[in-house]
Order: sequence, then structure tokens, then C-alpha cells
Amino acid sequence: MVRLLPRLMIAPNGARRSKADHPALPVTDEEIIDTARLCQDAGADGLHLHIRDAQGRHLLDAPRYRALLDQLADQAPGMYLQVTSEAADRYNSPEQRAVIRNLRPAHVSVALREMVQSPDDWPKARDFYHWAAESGVEIQHILYSPDDVRAFIAGCDMGFIPDQTHLTLFVQGSYSKGSQGSVALETYLEPFAQSDGLAFDWMACAFGAAETDSLVRAVQLGGKARVGFENSLWHRDGTRAKDNADRVRALIGALRRLQAPDQNNDIA
Repeated sequence: MVRLLPRLMIAPNGARRSKADHPALPVTDEEIIDTARLCQDAGADGLHLHIRDAQGRHLLDAPRYRALLDQLADQAPGMYLQVTSEAADRYNSPEQRAVIRNLRPAHVSVALREMVQSPDDWPKARDFYHWAAESGVEIQHILYSPDDVRAFIAGCDMGFIPDQTHLTLFVQGSYSKGSQGSVALETYLEPFAQSDGLAFDWMACAFGAAETDSLVRAVQLGGKARVGFENSLWHRDGTRAKDNADRVRALIGALRRLQAPDQNNDIA
């Protein structure tokens, strides 16, 4: 049975940003553990995990992942721990799949467009998706656009992606353009409403200063939220967050005001 996504996932670093972007961005394993604890204390119940090499570059490495997951399970007990398979212009799909097969994590995010760049990629992608389902590896499928959503549903309908219940992530905006050109979440949801026999537990992330408003809208529409320095360093008023836990508190404050708009809340 698929475990539902956490209510609020923190994505504290991503594959591309560094301390030049923000001095509180966690890079080392020790910094990631400290950030996880602080964000859990602030109210996050999930962690989207990226690791870096000695030069601070994005890294996919099964032994490093396993060691860090074991430490996080001890230091942030009860937290939903999800690794990434992101290519980040450094890995190809066979390498990505190999790391996940070696690691066998409980939870991993996988971008459909990285697994299937052309129709010829479907056979190997199908083998990977079916292996994951049979091995108890729960995939959150990253969908960057409504076209990705339609391609994902087509893959499910053709049996390339197994099962009837799926975990997804809708991405609004981009590193290069921030929230500029973001597509409304309702447009991502339209193909799901038309799908037959499929169930979805979905989450949104959003780049730039529009992150808070986008994630509040996701919750209004019945989704979950992924917040953090991977996608945005800024609060909704354009000021820069102190650290990742500051973004967690800010989003929780916005969600509380949504539930009780006439009630004062001291979380900015």
C-alpha cells in the first residue's frame, strides 16, 4: 500500500545552489542533518534529500545516501525521508536508475522527462518503474508541466507505469526565471480529473518569491507543499529568509492565516 506524501516537505539545498547564494544553505552531511532537525522542529514532516561531493557538486551515490539516511532516521525520527534521482546535467538515466536500484530507498523522486526523453526510452523506463513497485521503492513522479502530466497518465494507461495510486510533484517556475511564466496548478490538475481509475496524492513546489502563495494555493486545492532553498530563498514579501526553518515557519504561518484569516499570527 502506498504511503501518502508528508503534509510539508522541506527541500533544503537542491542540486545547483551553493553558499554563494545563501550562507545558510546546507552542503555537508552534518549541515543537512542540522537543517533537518531545525525544520522538523519548525513543523516540516518530510525531507527531500540532495547530497554533494567534496567540491559541493550534486552527487548520486548509494553508499553516501545510505549512511546519511541512517543518521537522519536517528537524528530526525519519524521524518519522511526522500532521496532524489535528479540528473542536474551530470548523470544520465542509466546512471540514475542504477543508483536507485543499488540503494533501494523507501522514497525517491524521479522526473518522468529524465527517464523518458523519447518513445524509445519507454522499455527501460518501464522495467525500472515495475522494479520499483515490486521492490517497495515508492516513487514521487516529478512533472514540470501539464504536458508532463498528460504523458504520465498515458504511461499509466499503457501499463508502463504500474499501479492505480501515484505520488506526484508539480513544479511551478524554474531556476532561471523564478516564478515568471508559471502555469496555474489548476491546469496541472485538469488531466487528472479526466483520468479513469487512477488516484493521485500530489504536492507542489514553486520557484521565486511566489513560492508561499503557490503552496498556499496547492493546499487550498487539496495538495501538499514542498518548501525550501532548493526552490526559493525568499518570503512572500520579497525579503530573504534566514534559513530553511524560517521558510517552514513562514509557510505554516500563511496556512494558519488561510484557515483563520481574522486571527493574528506572529509568524511572518
